[in-house]
Amino acid sequence: MTASTTTPGNPTTQMSSTTTPTPPTKEAAIDQEPQAAAAAPVELRADCIADSAGGLTFDLNAPESAPTSWNAALVLRLRGGDGADDEVRLPLGPNGSGRLRAVLPSTVALAEGRWNAYADLGDGSDPRRLLPGINDLRSLVDRRPLAGIGRLGVRIPYATKFGNLALRSWLRGPHAEAGDIRVTPEGITVSGRLYGASPAAGAQAEARARRTTRAVDDAPPAVTVPLDIEGPDFTFTLTHEELAGTGRDGGEPWDLWLRPAEDAHPVRIARLLDDVPDKKQIFRYPALPLPTAAGPVRVKPYYTLDNDLALRFTDPED
Repeated sequence: MTASTTTPGNPTTQMSSTTTPTPPTKEAAIDQEPQAAAAAPVELRADCIADSAGGLTFDLNAPESAPTSWNAALVLRLRGGDGADDEVRLPLGPNGSGRLRAVLPSTVALAEGRWNAYADLGDGSDPRRLLPGINDLRSLVDRRPLAGIGRLGVRIPYATKFGNLALRSWLRGPHAEAGDIRVTPEGITVSGRLYGASPAAGAQAEARARRTTRAVDDAPPAVTVPLDIEGPDFTFTLTHEELAGTGRDGGEPWDLWLRPAEDAHPVRIARLLDDVPDKKQIFRYPALPLPTAAGPVRVKPYYTLDNDLALRFTDPED
């Protein structure tokens, strides 16, 4: 039997021996979500400072809530690499209130490629991807290493398309650094400087067809021109005659090399000594109209994804 009570001015309320809990309202559930959700990890950003010798300093924000230990490290991993030398750990130590610092000396060699940056705080959890902070790369602009340097290391920090911190690394010796490139009605003139070797008798520039499929003994066609030399600096010009001699050969690119002496190994011509990690979309050059036996074409210099200098032949309407 169910009892009831009546209060003046109020509707009758039924009292039962069993009570069904009232479900929470939508607003109440929303209010509870932030309390139930796990706290997101603190974002770790790294400011980078480059020095003229090729070294890099990383300064990380380190909130008090982020635990660190004596074995904390900044971890660099070569993208696509799986060898023992494809991971580099740099000690990560305190550098003032709320800051951690790691240093990549110029004497530590990084293989050519793209290196992803992580922070291992030594707390037992997996290393976390670093986000880019402020980059001070002023010392890389118009960098002039010693001409006698045997091997040249270049490391440029940048933000990936996913917004993470990475390094673009080159390791070359000798190295032919491209400077001014002029496209004129007479041809294409390239100036630059050679590092790690001295131009000697028989020094020349070579334009080589880039062929990915060919017989082992089938050397790609090449066009050579002499260098004008002044100390470590060089200049050469590919005229209409030389360029027309390359032909189009299916529109394949032609890579530019420098041979320091007649019996020396060729050196790839590239532009590395500045603060631009990817030059292909930044440095643009006009196309040169060129008459050939197969008909008119257009040829223009450009930088590859590795910042190497190359030539591209296209149809006049392209």
